[in-house]
Amino acid sequence: MNYQFDWNLVLSGQYGQWIIDGVKVTLQISAVSIVFTLLLGTIVAVMRMSKFKPFEWFSFAFVEFFRNTPLLIQIFFWYFGSYAILPEGVNEWLYDHDFEFAAGVISLTVYTAAFVAEEIRAGINSIPKNQLEASRATGLSFLQAYRYVILPQAFRIIIPPLISQSLNLIKNSSLVMTIGVMDLTYMARQIESYTFHGFEAFTVATVIYLCISLVVSLMINMYNKHFLLQIKY
Repeated sequence: MNYQFDWNLVLSGQYGQWIIDGVKVTLQISAVSIVFTLLLGTIVAVMRMSKFKPFEWFSFAFVEFFRNTPLLIQIFFWYFGSYAILPEGVNEWLYDHDFEFAAGVISLTVYTAAFVAEEIRAGINSIPKNQLEASRATGLSFLQAYRYVILPQAFRIIIPPLISQSLNLIKNSSLVMTIGVMDLTYMARQIESYTFHGFEAFTVATVIYLCISLVVSLMINMYNKHFLLQIKY
């Protein structure tokens, strides 16, 4: 085998800086998407649990549509077709503020939120129904009952699946390279194109993704162990 391994080429100099820049973008797009995913997933789950039929139908359609279509197709849809469905002012703002990054965030958010909404709904269904009734009896509105009573308990229950969905989002973020987002995968591909050392470039990228996933999982589990277990219901 004539292939000459050169790990120093990938880990130092300009190419090493490319890897660092790619990691920064990956962490940024993943963090922003996770925050918006939790917000959107919670809203969709609460809409699904409401007795207002239009909300139920909308949330059901949202979950089924985005959960059962490929993420890559959704990325292309938001990147190439957003101008047709978003207001002109929004499109202009996005084009002036890193449109590729925004399209990636939107795609990752709506796709993962469909799964998170179902996880949250499962957590809500595991809470005894008399707790919602008791909350309403004390004078709390439907939204207040969910905010102060139901959702805190539901989130405590669904921490493990939320970890899984967060890790899936981080790994799925590698697909945004297809629309020009210069994340870790994009940079590894660039290094391969310039140096023809694809094995080293993608091995480094793989190890970094693994480390990010392990750190995120560890941090959430530590939070769950040291903080959420102290909550008394």
